[in-house]
Amino acid sequence: MEINVSARDIRAFLAVADTLSFSQAAQQMHLSQSALSTLIARLEDAFGTRLFDRTTRAVALTAAGEVLASHADQLLSDIERTVTAVRDVSALRRGRVALAALPSLAARIVPRLFRAFGEQYPDITLSLADTLSEPAFELVREGRVDFAITAANPTYRDLDYIPLTTDTFVLLASRGHPLGQVSGAVRLVDTLAFPHISMSRHTSVRQYVEAAALQNGIGFHPAFEIDHLATIGAMVVEQLGVAALPTMAADVISADGLVRRPLVDPVIRRSIGVVKRRERSLSPAAEAMLALLKRQIDT
Repeated sequence: MEINVSARDIRAFLAVADTLSFSQAAQQMHLSQSALSTLIARLEDAFGTRLFDRTTRAVALTAAGEVLASHADQLLSDIERTVTAVRDVSALRRGRVALAALPSLAARIVPRLFRAFGEQYPDITLSLADTLSEPAFELVREGRVDFAITAANPTYRDLDYIPLTTDTFVLLASRGHPLGQVSGAVRLVDTLAFPHISMSRHTSVRQYVEAAALQNGIGFHPAFEIDHLATIGAMVVEQLGVAALPTMAADVISADGLVRRPLVDPVIRRSIGVVKRRERSLSPAAEAMLALLKRQIDT
């Protein structure tokens, strides 16, 4: 049974129940007595029973009215708490934002983003999934994060991708490595004569390098497949190979003894953007986070 009862109806009922007077209750509600009587009559129709016994001399609660009176205060409190909670979400006084990000972006972009967001909206809970590209897309698809900051992947056509910036690949080599002693840019094809240390096949980094090598008619077969940037940096320092990485990923590696050279022929550019579910609106907090991210990228 559907009952259409508003908070105003409940307040009017409580005013009559507390005063046992339609005239006094009408004054409290800033209504005419006839308007209040109409409102109570509509409420009784909604519940299908009389709530008050009325005579010319007195007003009394019926058994049904006493039951409603015993629950009405709690009902109003629940409504008010619900309204407050919804308004808090809209006003960014309550909520949660969950992000996924590639490790290099989690290290370079997210800390500053979270700090600035937390200063502006201290009551919003933040969480981060530091993960590779394909798992990041899956987290968005499953609704476990609001959005992901990652490289473009046309495989996930059911998700929306919003480009933010581009990341150009560079070559990392040890100072003692032949390519580390070269000044200026290095052609990708010239690096392929040496062992490469690359990320695993399902990562965006590997896929971009493989595609660039194919432009030169050469297959890309790294000597080592590593998922952690610190390990890649350490292995490059020990001259176990060279690494073609996006600039943002290279920036995360702080090992001594490394040199960085621009990669050309071709120049490899990786699109970085935000992935979110299609036709699903972001929460107000997530919208604010995305707007802040765009401002930070632009600056």
